[in-house]
Amino acid sequence: MRSNRLVAVLAFAALLAAPARAEMFPDHPVRLIIPFAPGGSIDTLGRILTDKLATLWGQSVFIENRAGAGGTVGSSVAAQSAPDGYTIVFGGQFMAANVTIAPSQSFDPVKSFAPVILVATGQDALMVPANSPFHSVKDVVDYAKAHPGELTYASLGIGSSGQLASTLFSEVTGITLQHVPYNSFSQAVTDVSAGRISMWLTTLGGAIGHIQAGKLRALAVSGPTRAAQLPDVPTFDELGVAYGNDTSWYALFAPAGTPPAVIAKINADTNKILADADMKERATKLGFRLVGGTPEQLGAHLRSEIDKWAKVAKAAGLEPK
Repeated sequence: MRSNRLVAVLAFAALLAAPARAEMFPDHPVRLIIPFAPGGSIDTLGRILTDKLATLWGQSVFIENRAGAGGTVGSSVAAQSAPDGYTIVFGGQFMAANVTIAPSQSFDPVKSFAPVILVATGQDALMVPANSPFHSVKDVVDYAKAHPGELTYASLGIGSSGQLASTLFSEVTGITLQHVPYNSFSQAVTDVSAGRISMWLTTLGGAIGHIQAGKLRALAVSGPTRAAQLPDVPTFDELGVAYGNDTSWYALFAPAGTPPAVIAKINADTNKILADADMKERATKLGFRLVGGTPEQLGAHLRSEIDKWAKVAKAAGLEPK
């Protein structure tokens, strides 16, 4: 009986302590894992967000880039981390795509993670080298139809947003392209700029500087409106290409089992940051659309994205790797 009472007392004490721990969170540095190399869209947005969180929390929030396998390596590390809120991962569309195209044996995007918040979507841009003979989407499509499989496109790996976005573009235009995956953004942008790769359909955030510097030429952007930074570049909708809205999205996830009160704290604080005028201005300049919302909304979004990209992969005949 004494041991049973002791267990009950300890359990009750733990329940009382949980809100206190959440209220004190964080009391030491937080790690944000970005499953890609430095320099890309997700890394750029992650660094802006961590600066804001560090200021709000009065604690260091440091980024750990764990690139590899289209986001799988870093996601695996995050999934196996302690579920205490001090390790979070900047996930996104690649998590939904990997389930179908490159499923991981070490984590499941739904079961291994607790959704925290949908941070943003990324406006996509179809780009070619500055010296490319293609000056419009029509130029690309016409050439690709006349020379099936000759044109190449870059992505940041199997299951990455770039591969799925390009697959979707191929499907809606009826063309065949050759996939060339890269391990890092810097490698990809170097080869595309040099003309070794025909095109790149990726999020605007990481590439806008290269477009403005004249290294890349943007032919079209996703979404209902033109990009503020590229007012002369038409949307896919304007060109009659049924590409749809932004395919890339960015969200915070924590390892499964992270206390709900800690999840709620990170969610509330991030929502506060996303409403900040400076955050909105910086994100908009990079082609991001800030979202926010609840953990439950992110969970529903993830499940919907898994279904969406499974259909795209099946229609394109993409087999699991």
